[in-house]
Amino acid sequence: MRAASQHHLMYYFSSRRGSCKFHQTIKLGVWNSNQISFTGRGQSLQFPAPICKTRLFVISNTDDGYACSPLLEEERNTNNAPTSEPETFFSEWSPPSFLWRGLSILVLAGQVIIRILKGKVHWGNTLEQLERVGPKSVGVCLLTSAFVGMALTIQFVREFTRLGLNRSIGGVLALAFSRELSPVVTSIVIAGRIGSAFAAELGTMQVSEQTDTLRVLGSNPIDYLVTPQVIASSLALPFLTLMCFTIGMASSALLADSVYGISINIILDSAQRVLQSWDIISAMIKSQVFGMIISIVSCAWGVTTIGGAKGVGESTTSAVVISLVGIFMADFALSYCFFQGAGDSLKNCV
Repeated sequence: MRAASQHHLMYYFSSRRGSCKFHQTIKLGVWNSNQISFTGRGQSLQFPAPICKTRLFVISNTDDGYACSPLLEEERNTNNAPTSEPETFFSEWSPPSFLWRGLSILVLAGQVIIRILKGKVHWGNTLEQLERVGPKSVGVCLLTSAFVGMALTIQFVREFTRLGLNRSIGGVLALAFSRELSPVVTSIVIAGRIGSAFAAELGTMQVSEQTDTLRVLGSNPIDYLVTPQVIASSLALPFLTLMCFTIGMASSALLADSVYGISINIILDSAQRVLQSWDIISAMIKSQVFGMIISIVSCAWGVTTIGGAKGVGESTTSAVVISLVGIFMADFALSYCFFQGAGDSLKNCV
């Protein structure tokens, strides 16, 4: 059965892809329940029905003589209408940032190892980063180590003097500096100074799409931006640790001699009796591992930065915090592996 009607109104029909509106005399035809046709002034449109049921309430407009039809309520009927893909739980779920960023650390570390084994290293940028991590960071590392050594000397001298163990002070300081303080303090300074710079630099390049420009130019961002920083940190930190150990012991000996009257020769002789080659080697191994952790975490947080300038700041702060946590965890694991069982290092200086 065909029904037709003619009105001088404004009609509004909507679908999933758009809407059409007529402000003219049109002819509405309904052939069956599955198709609606509109014809008016050279325009003819057909819609499969039902697309979208809309209840309209016509209110007379006294200004122009026409009627307006505001939309009061819209009801969707999806029966026999084209629909999008069904929504599932995982369609709108995204992994937490710490999860995919943690996975990015593993992926980035694997890519760096593969590129180094293949010889894909940008040596010019590596030397530049090596200068940045090494010589330009010596001053702050040595200053920090000197004051940490003097603060530790005050505590040891104060307690050991009461026990009459003045000859053991140098040995205890040497063990503390070589095994723990020198690599950890140096790594903390580098994480705050260099790790934050790595994260901020790569984060800025990521949000400004400079890394995409490198890919367009045929350069691998891993070779140019990440691998040089990892190599530079791994090579520079052992030497910084060795210098920090020397300055820390020297400042401790000077303070003990000038303030507490314990000769420098006693401090150095005690340290020489206690120290073994493995103590220095273990400190350099630790610092090398810490350097890799700092550089990989900072670079991973930088290349996964989103959100513009605010995201760069958040990535920089988060990179330093995660690097410090990683340093402390690695320090525990390495100390547990290197120094097990009862030690007898101090028996030579008692």
